[in-house]
Amino acid sequence: MEQTSRDLTPSQQLALDTILRRPCKGIPIFILHVMEWHMIDRLAGMPEGSYEKNPEETYLKMQINSGSCMNDQWIPRNPLSMKSSGYDDSTVRGATTGAEEIVLDGMRIDSPEAVVEHMEKFYFPQLERDIAAFDPEANVKEILDYEAKTQAVLGDSILKTSDQGPAMTFPSYLYGPYGYENYFMAYALYPEVMERHFKLGSDYALLHNQAGAQAFIRGGLPPYIRTECDMTDSRGTLTSIESLDKIWFPHFARCIRPLVDAGVNIIWHSDGNIMQMVPRLLESGLKGFQGFQYEDGTDYEKICKMKAKDGDSLLIVAGVSVTRTLPLGTPADVRNEMKWLVENGPKTGLFLGASSSVAPGVSYENLKTLVEGFHYYREKGRN
Repeated sequence: MEQTSRDLTPSQQLALDTILRRPCKGIPIFILHVMEWHMIDRLAGMPEGSYEKNPEETYLKMQINSGSCMNDQWIPRNPLSMKSSGYDDSTVRGATTGAEEIVLDGMRIDSPEAVVEHMEKFYFPQLERDIAAFDPEANVKEILDYEAKTQAVLGDSILKTSDQGPAMTFPSYLYGPYGYENYFMAYALYPEVMERHFKLGSDYALLHNQAGAQAFIRGGLPPYIRTECDMTDSRGTLTSIESLDKIWFPHFARCIRPLVDAGVNIIWHSDGNIMQMVPRLLESGLKGFQGFQYEDGTDYEKICKMKAKDGDSLLIVAGVSVTRTLPLGTPADVRNEMKWLVENGPKTGLFLGASSSVAPGVSYENLKTLVEGFHYYREKGRN
């Protein structure tokens, strides 16, 4: 696939060269997504209250000051979804965040049978309509317009790359709308319905991803997509790996094939213990991983030594832990973890960041140390 042909600044070129596994002196920096408002202000070097008044400008300044070279998810208003110090009693609750009742299309979702009934009455017919109405050219245009518009917002120091959404989709668990309890009971009790869910979802995703592949080729977009799909917790996969082997992985591999064949590096966002999924994801055509919850048993050192199905080294977006080191550790702990990530990461294809969003409660000293480390490794690399 032809790579982006526009002129790139040194920081953007560093990001692109790393995606392509070219040897680089420095290590590029990923997104820094901090959720605490006054910490965003401080990292942006702006007066307190700036983020609340002007979130886009302040959030972007934080990215630039942190040394970010690449952004695959432009969500400057996301921290506004919580108060400055976190969620409180005024927060609107959803299906996975403590809602007292779940109602979809006028149906109360209060049992696994209700999940199945809603799928058969509403969800499946909507997927079939979406498949019939899909317009590939419109989708290509939407992807290219979105990427160009967002790159213009980011400016000339940060390379815009793609995340799951405009450029890619695939079927995944539907606990978001249905809630964990009833959805996973339905998954266990009605596997034939779940397989239909994954098959129809993959039928639609195949069309979407064919258009996505065309967008990458026509637009010369950086060949990178990061997925957003939490399928594991600290114990492993949320459903048995055997069931996923039977009713999910085949459909997943089928629908991402157009992007894989177009040379796009698809990487997996890694919440929880993903070790059972790693070899299966690589067999499906994925090229790397981002996030890593080391404390849950995800073996960073082992993964970094693995190869993609085609023999490529992996693309790794390594992050200092947002659940352990940043909130609970000291500046020395932050420095030590960054050193460990660099020393054990792949020789090419390594980005640095935080392992996920940084929730309120992390000290400024730890965040300052994190950013100082970003600038050091971006300039010096492993030397």
